[in-house]
Amino acid sequence: MCGIIGSVGRGRETLGVLVRGLSNLEYRGYDSAGVAVSDASLSVCKRSGELDALKEALQGKTLEGNAGIGHTRWSTHGPPTDANAHPHTDCTGEVAVVHNGIIENYEVLREELEGAGHTFESETDTEVVPHLIEDLRAEGMDFETAFRKAVSRLEGSYAIAAVIEESETIFAARNDSPLVLGVGEGATYLGSDVPAFLDFTDRVVYLDDGEVARLSPDGWAVTNLVGERIEKDVETVDWEPEDTGKGGYDHYMLKEIHEQPQALRQCLQERVDELSGAIDLGDDLQQTVRGAEFIQLVACGTSYHAALYAAQLFRSQGVPAQAFVASEYVTAPPPYSEDTLVIGITQSGETADTLSALREAQRRGVETLAVTNVVGSTASRECADALYIRSGPEIGVAATKTFSAQVVAANLVAAVLEDRGTHHDFASALRDLPSQVQEVLDETNAETVAERFVDSEAFFFIGRGYDYPVALEGALKMKEITYEHAEGFAAGELKHGPLALVTSETPVFAVVTGETGSKKTVGNVKEVEARSAPVVAVTDGRTDVGRYADEVLEVPETDSRLAPVLANVQLQLVSYYVAERLGRNIDKPRNLAKSVTVE
Repeated sequence: MCGIIGSVGRGRETLGVLVRGLSNLEYRGYDSAGVAVSDASLSVCKRSGELDALKEALQGKTLEGNAGIGHTRWSTHGPPTDANAHPHTDCTGEVAVVHNGIIENYEVLREELEGAGHTFESETDTEVVPHLIEDLRAEGMDFETAFRKAVSRLEGSYAIAAVIEESETIFAARNDSPLVLGVGEGATYLGSDVPAFLDFTDRVVYLDDGEVARLSPDGWAVTNLVGERIEKDVETVDWEPEDTGKGGYDHYMLKEIHEQPQALRQCLQERVDELSGAIDLGDDLQQTVRGAEFIQLVACGTSYHAALYAAQLFRSQGVPAQAFVASEYVTAPPPYSEDTLVIGITQSGETADTLSALREAQRRGVETLAVTNVVGSTASRECADALYIRSGPEIGVAATKTFSAQVVAANLVAAVLEDRGTHHDFASALRDLPSQVQEVLDETNAETVAERFVDSEAFFFIGRGYDYPVALEGALKMKEITYEHAEGFAAGELKHGPLALVTSETPVFAVVTGETGSKKTVGNVKEVEARSAPVVAVTDGRTDVGRYADEVLEVPETDSRLAPVLANVQLQLVSYYVAERLGRNIDKPRNLAKSVTVE
């Protein structure tokens, strides 16, 4: 959600670096974009709409300088207009600021500044920041001091970067919104996410809440809000620039669907020994997991569906477990004990609602574990332990490979909870899973199914047990990228209301894998069939559900705990091909963002 790029030390190449960085951040979701470059004067250009609109506006303009910042905005305060796009400037036009997050006390600050004679040009909360800096500079403060004082007055979440004319320095600060430095040869970069500058360096420094970064041609430094130096480690990210490209696919989403075999191999690597049957997540993490008498999982969106699956899996091991929508967990925290473990599942490790839920648990003294894809993310650093799913960069807004890896990671945790020495059969099933996903990708008839049902009035998804979260996820994917009405239900709930919606124009996707409860799901299939609804069965063939289906999406037979991964791949592909035929913007669906960093 929103994106920041900054660059110091690239001279005349600065504008090109900013535009390239904004292009790399398009996946986060945005509705306007802009840049500011500092030289003898401050040059700003911004436009509502796609990045192409900004590029067109920049044609023929000369924006040169050794320091610059750029931004892609996802609207919160005010609609997507040129005026509301970032960067925002002060009355003098000497200071430019970009910002991710929400400044909760902006109305009070704006009223105060307007009373002091400041004129505002936008409806955004962000614009108070450059005017605060301007006001403090008028009192005689230098840029750095004014920036620190301004930031200290802000309440809410923010990742902020600012430049000023006649200066080659960027100042940046964060609170509850991600910000990372990129350390290059003779240049330093700033981004809301690593892909912003991955084309230029893979050496990074992750900022923590309450820290301020100073980027200049001489290098970088990190301090707290009062200016005390903080020593930070420089880490190397294990991503290549080409990892964030489309690799010949029409869309990032399709590429990432096809990357799932490799993503699962990476998730399992060195954690599963098929010969011995051992599953090893490391001594510290395993001790944390085995010490849990109760488990609470917090997550949002697709990760919440993975949490629902994990909770059911943990309960099967005899450990009481519940999954909570993270925002609701904070609103009404459930009871807990000293033996409770709270697991936050978050692809980015920066999801605001999930971080708030984890912090609520920590405030109560509860142990926390992050299941995340991003090394160095806020969740991984704030939790007592982190289990990385190792999926590599996921650019498409609709999560695909990360859901599959989250489900597999949950199975590794469940195996540790079971606390047996060996898991030979299960280790063998895990070994075969990536190849079975590849088999689904190679042999799927999802495109044919999508072609048949693309003009349907609505899409319904049903499942029981481990298949229920997959039904919910299948419906979510259909909603996200096709914009069509889709709903997921526990199969047994059909007759308690949703059956009223079923018609001959509403295909029902029935996820029927494994053996437990599958025969009852077949009964639900007969219910909708009797009401003339077309049925698409996603099945491993352990039941005769195919006899009652209009279309069948087959998956290989495997351990019943892993079959939902294979079923989900089929549903991902159906949603993708429906969206493709409807001409949707698959990688950047309307109104959605990749990393939701505001509550």
